Amino acid sequence: MSETNRTAKRDRGLLRVNGEECKGCGLCVESCPPKVIALSEQMNRFGYRTATYAGAGCTGCGICFIACPEPGAITVLRAVHRPAVGATA
Repeated sequence: MSETNRTAKRDRGLLRVNGEECKGCGLCVESCPPKVIALSEQMNRFGYRTATYAGAGCTGCGICFIACPEPGAITVLRAVHRPAVGATA
């Protein structure tokens, strides 16, 4: 896939990390297929380096959510892209 096609491709999901729930175990980082999750350099109020989302590239697969042992730390939203009115396929 060319670089122009890669940048034009829309994200299929959105990832949210609750910094108060994340304990920084890194299981989501290791399990993420597109590798868009990393551990932050900053610590939360409990002293954990929490997971952070790169901001783009999420496929919405939910593997990070399944791998996370902390309930409520990760939320994965699946994007629904609808064609514009009058667009041809």
